[in-house]
Amino acid sequence: MSEPNGTPDRWQGGTVWLTGLPSAGKSTIAAGLAERLRSGGHRVQVLDGDEVRAALSAELGFSKEDRDTNVRRIGYVAGLLAEHGVTVLVPVIAPYAVSRTAVRELHATRGVPYIEVHVATPVEICADRDVKSLYARQAAGELSGLTGADDPYEAPVDPDLRVHTQHHTVDESVRQVHALLVARGLL
Repeated sequence: MSEPNGTPDRWQGGTVWLTGLPSAGKSTIAAGLAERLRSGGHRVQVLDGDEVRAALSAELGFSKEDRDTNVRRIGYVAGLLAEHGVTVLVPVIAPYAVSRTAVRELHATRGVPYIEVHVATPVEICADRDVKSLYARQAAGELSGLTGADDPYEAPVDPDLRVHTQHHTVDESVRQVHALLVARGLL
């Protein structure tokens, strides 16, 4: 059923959580997918990890507990938006499995679709990309606690999709995630 302007009267929302190492390509995939979805008339919101941390969790540091709190806050906001018919793309490192599981369970409790995408780019490729110079700063001793370098990253054991950006273009990676959304009935 559609409203007079041809848009659906009820949007199917859901959260697409893109987890992976720094410089893996999470934000790049999210931006490309958001553009594709918007051009198709879908309601989309990107909750970029760095931006949301600055707005919702500026008082937090980077201890395991603080990272967990940050991830759960982002997951809560994503769930709220998704409940209201928004496709929420969440490119966030989320290094700990327990935090990601809590977000997935929150979505399940609310009956909100949730898809976990592991952007599985090897650390060597991420360090070569080094979009924010984090790996260089860590190697120079100017930064500690870098996920995947000197802080742990617990890769998802059974994500809904694993994207290997080192073998695919951005467009191909976006198409993989888009295809999963179609297959799950979210588009």
